Amino acid sequence: MALSARKVESAEAGKHGDGRGLFLLVKPTGARSWVLRYQINGRRRDLGLGAYPEVTLAYARDKALEARRLIMEGIDPISDRKKTKFLTFMDAASALIESKRSGWKNAKHAAQWPATLNTYAMPKLGDLDVKVIETADVIAVLKPIWNEKPETASRLRQRIEAVLDYAAAMGVRRGDNPARWRGHLDHLLPKPRLQTHNQ
Repeated sequence: MALSARKVESAEAGKHGDGRGLFLLVKPTGARSWVLRYQINGRRRDLGLGAYPEVTLAYARDKALEARRLIMEGIDPISDRKKTKFLTFMDAASALIESKRSGWKNAKHAAQWPATLNTYAMPKLGDLDVKVIETADVIAVLKPIWNEKPETASRLRQRIEAVLDYAAAMGVRRGDNPARWRGHLDHLLPKPRLQTHNQ
């Protein structure tokens, strides 16, 4: 049975499953943390996803989903995490694009992802370690085109968010995603005026 936010707060000591290998571990002290249990190459592994309340139920589910995607690609998230303590935005974007490429049926869509990031994001974010990218960095990329090219800017924001989520799933970034829209950038930028002729 899936967990609820209330259950996460009130659960007693023990291991509480949310489904598909995601567990909340509650120590006798009351400390709570998230673990994803999975199998890869015949080995059972436990991937730590962080402590509650810093990692909420929703965020733990997101991190578990990203980790499962790596596992589907044959990548062990634990081994990969150990190898990549420092990850530039450029390298994270390249790895994410490669992991998604096989699922893209549309060649144009596959080309747009790197083109948008290379044109607008890489000059400011490309060489930065994903751990240090903050809201101000994301806004510095988006603001120059936010009103001029709203559809491009909106797609760019989504792609930056996806790259930083990927980095979090790889274990090289923690905390909230500075590129998320709802409850964050929607307070700092006007709602994009989407126009079909802007690409």
